[in-house]
Amino acid sequence: MSDPDQTDLNVPQLTFLRRLVTILTLTMIGGIITLVTLIFLRFQDRPASLTLPNSITLPQGNTPVAFTKGAGWYAVVTSSNQILIYDPNGGLLQTIEVVTP
Repeated sequence: MSDPDQTDLNVPQLTFLRRLVTILTLTMIGGIITLVTLIFLRFQDRPASLTLPNSITLPQGNTPVAFTKGAGWYAVVTSSNQILIYDPNGGLLQTIEVVTP
């Protein structure tokens, strides 16, 4: 008598299934290696330098709540519902009043 395990190994569908699983495994390994490589290369770049003026003078009585930087300007949100926009040298360019409901 033949061994039942040996007859099952020779079924063509199992050979095909084994090859599909092997190809899927290799594809997934290649995809993970690609993702890790891309993430590694992406985070190797140095972040853009954040150049700030030495000092920003806020109008009297204002307390800063938030700060943001744009291309060629800085903005400071104050506790008195104002947005103060400054130039790169620290000079006040514009004041915007924020109206809250």
